[in-house]
Amino acid sequence: MKIIFGFLATILIVSLAPFSYASDPSPLQDFCVAVSDSASAVFVNGKFCKNPNMVVADDFFLSGLNKPGNTSNAVGSRVTPVNVNQLPGLNTLGISAVRIDYAPYGLNPPHTHPRATEILVVLEGTLYVGFVTSNPANPAMKNKLFTKYLNPGDVFVFPEGLIHFQFNVGKTNAVAFAGLSSQNPGVITIANAVFGSDPPINPTVLTKAFQVEKNVIDYLQAQFWSNIG
Repeated sequence: MKIIFGFLATILIVSLAPFSYASDPSPLQDFCVAVSDSASAVFVNGKFCKNPNMVVADDFFLSGLNKPGNTSNAVGSRVTPVNVNQLPGLNTLGISAVRIDYAPYGLNPPHTHPRATEILVVLEGTLYVGFVTSNPANPAMKNKLFTKYLNPGDVFVFPEGLIHFQFNVGKTNAVAFAGLSSQNPGVITIANAVFGSDPPINPTVLTKAFQVEKNVIDYLQAQFWSNIG
């Protein structure tokens, strides 16, 4: 019941936001259920629209968010997304959601959503969360960090495009749901992108960027980097 309530609360909060603040363009029709059929007549937001006469309720339905994600990975967390790729009826609607499961001391690593603001609702456990501002106008100043400890029922917002994270500080599992202001918000996990790209970034670039010895970069690039979402 708590999970259902949390998910509904997340969707309600995001749905109340004015469309003018959404990252994605406002729709010009009731819906545009995404299909891969190139013979369809309309192409909107990177997807073909299903013939409206063929649309059914299941195009707007997805089950399974009551099931915990597998957190047996290096960082101890799992993101279960609900975006246009899982729920075709979200196409053009400018909204999506995720479930995030955390093992004890599990981390959703620093990452960004290039196309969405995120609003997080904690259902179980205690999370230490935060985000970092973009480069300040004054070069003498540092990027500012905003952090907060969240308990069940607490809500926190991560502004669009900014690096953010969540860390389970408790000895028990934690669960959170989040709404995002895009049908396909995207995610860039900082460590994965910088040290685990394919092909790898030239170590000379990273050595100069991070101001460390090349052996440090070689070590980091040799690690196994995998996405958890």
